Amino acid sequence: MTGPSTDTPIRGSSVLPARRRPLSLHTADGLRLVGELAQPLDEPPVATLVCLHPLPTHGGMMDSHLLRKASYRLPALAGLAVLRFNTRGTSSVQGTSEGTFDNGESERLDIAAAVEYAEFADLPSVWLLGWSFGTDLVLRYGLEPAIEGAIVLSPPLRSTTDADLDAWSRSGKPLTALVPEHDDYLRPDEARRRFARVQQADVVGVAGAKHLWVGHTEEVLDEVVRRVAPRVTLPLPSHWSGPMQTADSSMYAGMDVRPVVVDDDTT
Repeated sequence: MTGPSTDTPIRGSSVLPARRRPLSLHTADGLRLVGELAQPLDEPPVATLVCLHPLPTHGGMMDSHLLRKASYRLPALAGLAVLRFNTRGTSSVQGTSEGTFDNGESERLDIAAAVEYAEFADLPSVWLLGWSFGTDLVLRYGLEPAIEGAIVLSPPLRSTTDADLDAWSRSGKPLTALVPEHDDYLRPDEARRRFARVQQADVVGVAGAKHLWVGHTEEVLDEVVRRVAPRVTLPLPSHWSGPMQTADSSMYAGMDVRPVVVDDDTT
């Protein structure tokens, strides 16, 4: 990372001040998962995001672009704590989590470990933020007592069942789905039909967006903050006056989310 600057536009590689530390999550079946917790620098967080990344067999990881940008920006701009981690068998520049990818089955223990960590660390108002494959983990396994609600980005509803959606409806917990207009798997009209089972679900179609959300980071982060920290003024600032670092974007070359063949039955 490079040194500080002032009055600088916030770009994809901009890293705003925060208390950042690596962490290890321990699953019920004895695995150690690699993670990071970023919190506001000088004050307690107002809410917490626990992030579930896209499909690791197609480049998904805790450093997938939306999740790392949430970690880079939201502690400073919105007062949020952002907990990211690699599910079992997943690698990123942060390291590799133990275990083997299990196509969303044993990963239920991974999400439980993350929520348990947030609970025992006394992190406030814990929300789940899932993207693509991570949305199925959220919808299938995320109804933990400690969870306030969830936001799902590009939900394919590949392994989520009607019974899972009915359970969310019964819980009454807030659920927001941000659905790209040009998604490869589930577009807004069909998403509204599927999520109609969840009485409190809010399905938001995002014009012009695709499954990977390239070019829509600011829009997505604003919508996330709107749900979890409604007192924060929006839109979030596009410039930062004060210390700022710049991440080495070359470290992510070839590691970010890749498109999935539509008939591959994975996302």
